[in-house]
Amino acid sequence: MPSLNRIIMHRKSRKMIEGLDPPNLRVAEISGKWGEQFDFAVYDQYRYPEFDICEGPIRDGEGKPRKYDLVMANQVWEHLDRPYAATRHVRQMLKKGGHFWVAVPFFIPFHAAPNDCSRWSARGLKNLLIEAGFAADAVTSWQWGNRQAALRNMEEVWPPEYDADSDPLDDDPEMPICAWALARRT
Repeated sequence: MPSLNRIIMHRKSRKMIEGLDPPNLRVAEISGKWGEQFDFAVYDQYRYPEFDICEGPIRDGEGKPRKYDLVMANQVWEHLDRPYAATRHVRQMLKKGGHFWVAVPFFIPFHAAPNDCSRWSARGLKNLLIEAGFAADAVTSWQWGNRQAALRNMEEVWPPEYDADSDPLDDDPEMPICAWALARRT
């Protein structure tokens, strides 16, 4: 059963990424596997601790940053000690016109894996991306949540599994559970 916290974010993000023409994309995913569902031309996964995006971009054999059409990070950035540096490193890895898709929690319990450091709303996530060098008009961000989902996140068993019969998916802008953004390198 999928997590309630990710239903809307995954639905909207899937459409967004499908709109980028996956079969023609060279993609890197940072410490995740959400991208496995797409039929990308190239799909590379980089996992912590073997690779630490805070330390620098992924490099090729000549020491230059590897270039991608899309870099993905799903529920990773909240765990980073230096998310601003990591975001600048991702930007270095993007081809001109390439995209960075990032999704983060907002209102969920502390979950150190190995750390739990940051939370962003949609506006905060957009600000992070702008401060890391993305043009303001090349960043779009969203958030989703409601009070029922927030209450479900307080349950002892976490994360809450989505129940279509009892979990409303309406959005309350005053109660974000998660945020996500798509930034394009101009």
